[in-house]
Amino acid sequence: MAGKKAAAQRDAVAAIIDDWARERPELDTSPLEVLARLHRTFLRYQTGLTAAIERHGLAVAGFDVLTALRRAGKPYRLTAGQLADSGLISSAGVTLRIDRLEKDGLIVRERDADDRRVVYSRLTDAGLAKVDEVFAEHLDNERRMLAELSPAERRQLARLLSKLERSIVYAAEADAGDGSPE
Repeated sequence: MAGKKAAAQRDAVAAIIDDWARERPELDTSPLEVLARLHRTFLRYQTGLTAAIERHGLAVAGFDVLTALRRAGKPYRLTAGQLADSGLISSAGVTLRIDRLEKDGLIVRERDADDRRVVYSRLTDAGLAKVDEVFAEHLDNERRMLAELSPAERRQLARLLSKLERSIVYAAEADAGDGSPE
């Protein structure tokens, strides 16, 4: 029975499309086949990601800061602006995240030796150990999530998702009146 329930959940988008075909047959609902599935998949991914990271006493936002610092390489430090520019972290919450991670002993703030106005956030030894442990587990978790896809399917999906992201960015820029891709 569990298999049927899972299959029914997987086919929820198909049911939605069928409902719209019945109610509004003149509409092209084909975007739902991609974007509704992507949305549902993201929500499930986010739930699994959050649970795995919170088991380590971290919030996803704090984990993003730790991984950005780790990716920076030795001495594992960045300014708040660099953290915001790292791609996954919005500038609005950087200071709050840094405060929490500092309180937890995972990072320290350091002033630049040449320009005291510049403040870096740097991983502590405990922070380095924590991010290395949690990130390895995170990758294992993601591998489990992708287990039903072959390596070739993963590569193909990655290419298609990259193309989809560019398409969405282009559409947003066109809507804003710019009309040109990045």
